[in-house]
Amino acid sequence: MSFFTRVLTMECKRALESERTYFYHAVFASRFHQLPKLAGSQTLEMQNDSAAAAANKGEEPGAEPGLRTPRRRSRVKSLHEMPGPNTLYNLYEFFWKDGFGRIHEIQIEIWLLRSSGQKVEHHKELTWNPGRNTETYEGEPRDLFLHVAIYSDGVNEVIADLIKRIHTLRTQEDDGETVTNVNNLFFKYSMEGVATVLYECRLGCLENNVPQQTVEYIEALELMFSMFKTTMYAGAIPKWLRPLIPKPWREFCRSWDGLFKFSQIHVDNRLKAIQSQLDQGEVVNGGLLTYLLVSKELTLEEIYANMTEMLLAGVDTTSFTLSWATYLLAKHPEVQQRVYEEIASKLGKEKVPVARDVRKLPLIRAVLKETLRLYPVLPGNGRVTQKDLIVGGYLIPKGTQLALCHYTTSYSEENFSMANEFRPERWLRKDNLDRVDNFGSIPFGYGIRSCIGRRVAELEIHLALIQLLQNFEIKISPKTVPVRAKTHGLLAPGSSINVRFSDRK
Repeated sequence: MSFFTRVLTMECKRALESERTYFYHAVFASRFHQLPKLAGSQTLEMQNDSAAAAANKGEEPGAEPGLRTPRRRSRVKSLHEMPGPNTLYNLYEFFWKDGFGRIHEIQIEIWLLRSSGQKVEHHKELTWNPGRNTETYEGEPRDLFLHVAIYSDGVNEVIADLIKRIHTLRTQEDDGETVTNVNNLFFKYSMEGVATVLYECRLGCLENNVPQQTVEYIEALELMFSMFKTTMYAGAIPKWLRPLIPKPWREFCRSWDGLFKFSQIHVDNRLKAIQSQLDQGEVVNGGLLTYLLVSKELTLEEIYANMTEMLLAGVDTTSFTLSWATYLLAKHPEVQQRVYEEIASKLGKEKVPVARDVRKLPLIRAVLKETLRLYPVLPGNGRVTQKDLIVGGYLIPKGTQLALCHYTTSYSEENFSMANEFRPERWLRKDNLDRVDNFGSIPFGYGIRSCIGRRVAELEIHLALIQLLQNFEIKISPKTVPVRAKTHGLLAPGSSINVRFSDRK
């Protein structure tokens, strides 16, 4: 059973029986090209497709002949019959009304945009710089990401610098408490934290004078995200048109080259350190990068490529989530107080937490889950169907690209009561045997293709929030106006989040 089938089965058994199904809420794709026509006529009644034929006989696709399952007899419809906006509307929405910046809202405004059925290849073409021909390795040693306890000390060193940085930034404001645009601060924290895990070194992001190499990487990363809309436009243009419109592709390549160069420098530095240890007969110990270099499971170019993509994936995702969590806690002081009381009673006001302490604090975990429900950092999780599926009366052919739209499912009252409200307690278990699962919000994906860095990201966020609340009472600054979300590649704050970090009494 595919990922998408599991999600729909577990979450939406009742909804699938209705004409307007959960599938409408769960599928989102960019229709810049028409779907390839299904074989035969527009209606599936005239097709010889086995799945459609089975369904129209009242059988499940793939069932043995003669075996039937109880189901309503009705004609299976094609994707062409599925309601949704046409190409002209999409062009108007995305190119004239800044739809790329409002993808999360469009998920709700428009239930379905039909998939193009074609892959956008511009990201896959860009891999490691020399020749750009190295694919990302898909067999990473997941154990090094799952057993995150080994990273607690390194992450806590970064958090200590984060708190020092907050004290410094507060002095620059008249009230002695405000930090303006906290995402800039959390961006540097996230970059420093994930680099500690990946490169096993410090980058100096939180220092007063940031090293030049790190500055160059930040500039390349900012260029990457500042070009999001441009690259989305470019990705919709066939490859043969690039010579006529060269700037978007050229700038996109330039930003990737900067990211790859940064990775190469730090991977090479670790490789030299390992070689020096071996030359002196020392035992080599380390984390993820050391493992990859010593085990030689990957080529050096594959390591460059993987480190680049993992660093890229682990910075803004974490910083945006921390920014939203801080904003929500500042807006809801009653929730913040309950979280602080749990920390104080179960952990203490001054103890530096480690990974195993997080399990004692269900509310801090619930805050992160609720933050990601309200502000899912990724617009959706994509999958390509591996076989024909029938969902809600429509045949979804094998090879169709689907996306579970996190923002839409997260704000559905069918999935979450009072869905617009910040209520972390919805994620708390009632007792030891209780389990809170809701597939309306799966921001890290699900199954074997879920986010490999999930536990590292959760560790960075949990430990940071715990220590921020141990040290500060987080309040909304008078400089802060209500902040709306904006899709900028990821779901980002649409304006600056300014908060006051008042010393905890």
